[in-house]
Amino acid sequence: MNSLPHASSVDESARRSSRGRMPSGKPNPVDVHVGSRVRLRRTLLGLSQEKLGEAIGLTFQQVQKYERGANRIGASRLWDLSRVLDVPVSFFFEEMDDSVASRSPRNVMRGAEEEAEAEADPMTKRETLELVRSYYRIIDPSIRKRIYDLTKTLAQSAAGNEGRDGEPEPEQ
Repeated sequence: MNSLPHASSVDESARRSSRGRMPSGKPNPVDVHVGSRVRLRRTLLGLSQEKLGEAIGLTFQQVQKYERGANRIGASRLWDLSRVLDVPVSFFFEEMDDSVASRSPRNVMRGAEEEAEAEADPMTKRETLELVRSYYRIIDPSIRKRIYDLTKTLAQSAAGNEGRDGEPEPEQ
């Protein structure tokens, strides 16, 4: 009888599925990022979790879990989401910073250390989503352009008033 050499316990644990979770048990940051991009696109389209779920044959609870990164999104489901949300599959991976990408399951399996939690991506915050949706509800393009210019000016002014420590400098 042919037998293969018995794998060491280290090899066995490396092959054991962690279901994509971090050693701490938290969802993998890549899955969280992909879920946040699903949420971003769904919200920008004005779809509820329930409507998105109906379109791809899921409950709204399942959509919630995908959006939080609690459940991983498989390739076929990602394809379905891209069709329903009218974006290419690559959309879900756009704007992923290096600290998130470095914590992919492959890197975690290699024993990569967990990095400190990065500051939350502003594109995933409710405030940002509501601001963008409100902005696009402004029908008059000239008003929308003026608000855009005002926002850029305010941001540049705030950036110019920061000292080396990132705190605003006192006015003189």
